Amino acid sequence: MSLNNYDVAVIGGGPGGYVAAIRAAKLGKKVALVEARELGGTCLNRGCIPSKTLLRHAEIIEDIERAKSWGIETGSLTFSLSKMLERKDEVIQTLRNGIAYLMKKGNIDVFNGHGKVLQDKMVSIRLESGEETIRGEKIILATGSKPIVPPIPGLDQAAYYTSDTIFDIPEIPDSMVIVGGGIIGVELACIFSSLNVPVTVVEMGERIVPSEDKDASKLLAKELKKKKITLLTSTKVMSVEKRQNRQLVNVETKDGKKDALEAAALLLSVGRAPNTSAFPDLALEMDGPFVKVDEYMQTSLPAVFAVGDLVGGWQLAHVASAEGLIAAANAAGGKEKMDYSVVPRCVYTSPEIASVGLTEEEAEKKNLSYKVVKIDHAGNGKALTRGEKEGFTKLIAGTKYGEILGVTMVGSHVTEMIAEPSAYIHLEGTVEELAAMIHAHPTVSESVYEAASSWLDKGVHH
Repeated sequence: MSLNNYDVAVIGGGPGGYVAAIRAAKLGKKVALVEARELGGTCLNRGCIPSKTLLRHAEIIEDIERAKSWGIETGSLTFSLSKMLERKDEVIQTLRNGIAYLMKKGNIDVFNGHGKVLQDKMVSIRLESGEETIRGEKIILATGSKPIVPPIPGLDQAAYYTSDTIFDIPEIPDSMVIVGGGIIGVELACIFSSLNVPVTVVEMGERIVPSEDKDASKLLAKELKKKKITLLTSTKVMSVEKRQNRQLVNVETKDGKKDALEAAALLLSVGRAPNTSAFPDLALEMDGPFVKVDEYMQTSLPAVFAVGDLVGGWQLAHVASAEGLIAAANAAGGKEKMDYSVVPRCVYTSPEIASVGLTEEEAEKKNLSYKVVKIDHAGNGKALTRGEKEGFTKLIAGTKYGEILGVTMVGSHVTEMIAEPSAYIHLEGTVEELAAMIHAHPTVSESVYEAASSWLDKGVHH
């Protein structure tokens, strides 16, 4: 059997890998993509898309409950988890089919099997039909990550879910403990709380979503508590015990206070670790557990590139896609550099958090000369009409030139509005330029305009 030779072989079909494959193909290269599971990777199949689908369900439930105080009576709500998960699967399959179509359109050969990168640019693929070996002149590693399972005593004997398995839960549990108050943890807390599940979030740090602005974290915590979600911060899980069909989670605060939390479901959400099993024979230079790359997404081996969760950093799908575009261009002979200066970040809770650029804490640590303005949404007409006044827009800009350094927004649908501040920062825009732009009324995005105007001491409503 003759060996299949490719200009570019991509290992992994997630948002970093499939995007890299498409760009390499559009640059005229013969491309192979190797994916062990489903096209779309974790984001599409077990992460971003299933969670946002179920968060949409949670949003509708919340709207119905809110509408009762507006004179809209609906009676008591009932939930069909099977139908919710069926819709989730339909959304996933639609998007998965879309990627498969793009692979076919780009004449990209897709190998559905476990790939292992060998020496001399060879890739061994374990298919259902047997073993196959291909050769890639350039190789792009996009193998993603897996949920971290912490070494908690008793956990190996307990029953637990991770973010990879929770979306196939067979029934609505009567209670849930979530270990980890990061983005994934709080999003899942909102989903299950909307289904009337008592949820307790255990976070070892001082606050939930610690990577975001302190004011945003504080407001989100306040709103989650209104949903009867219990937040235990500065609290560590000491051990787990399985008691018949329930889990007993033993915790301890930093002050030494101990407690035992019993729940029907235990969910672990403490971060993700890179998948490195596909290239054990490559002597790649590492940065801790991650593959070390330069600004061209090139590894210590000139013919090998790496992207996405595998290289650490943001561990966001849209960052992985951006890295995939760069890696593909350079694998095709280009010299493009990856730019991380403007990366929008989104938390799809209720209310949502969206941010870009520096937080106030980061600006302070950098000893920058800056001024910050915070506009509450309680005075925003659109937010009030929607019954969603809980939120704010915070703008940070340098005092010398008025250059926008960062924006953080909390509120309903703010994840759809962060693109405007992102564009201004990308184009090195100033608050004066932002304040000169007319914003439609009534919209929540007016708060961005109001923040810029107020920064210039020209605000009308602030």
